[in-house]
Amino acid sequence: MSVEGLNGVGKSEAIRVVAAELGPRCLRLSELTDQGGDTLPGQVITALRSTGDVFLRTGHPVVETLAFLALKVREYERLSEDALTGVEVILEDRGVDSTAIYQAVILAAQHPGVQPLALAERILATMAPWRPAPDATVLLTCDREVATSRFAARTGRVLDGRDLVVIEQAEGLYRDFARAHPDRFTVLDVNGCSRDESAKALRAAVEDLIQRREAVRA
Repeated sequence: MSVEGLNGVGKSEAIRVVAAELGPRCLRLSELTDQGGDTLPGQVITALRSTGDVFLRTGHPVVETLAFLALKVREYERLSEDALTGVEVILEDRGVDSTAIYQAVILAAQHPGVQPLALAERILATMAPWRPAPDATVLLTCDREVATSRFAARTGRVLDGRDLVVIEQAEGLYRDFARAHPDRFTVLDVNGCSRDESAKALRAAVEDLIQRREAVRA
């Protein structure tokens, strides 16, 4: 199960709380950009950060997209049976949907006339033979300006107009994606919620999805 949303929506904090509450029933996969520099993903992310761009844009969006896809496939392939013993749910902080959505926005900016949604679907389809989409995806939403302010404060960055365009377009594309995949997406509006309230809402959604999956299997 992946948890998605704009930078600053509070998903990482909510995931950490829920994963801690679920204990060994849950395996948490950290966001790629949070990987340590002593790991292969961390080294790749460090290289992509070389330009200082907040969205890891180096001027070669196709290469960047393929790098992200490769890291997500590697993450999937490294999930051994031993690591999943007793695990009922995997909570992934940003899954393949984020890769598809943000890279579609970035790629579309260089190819006028290309529809971002179609491009995101194509990126997701490129991934499919090697890594399936999550069984379920929870999309956290809130006021975009609030999320952006939190993100800027957390990173200590001043977001320029180009960055704000990516955020605005990603927000719309997330919503389009959720409408296009209603069987997989659950949308949680956490606007105005405290950290504890956001975590509680995510926990309820996770438990509900677990119960529904078990009901189908029965």
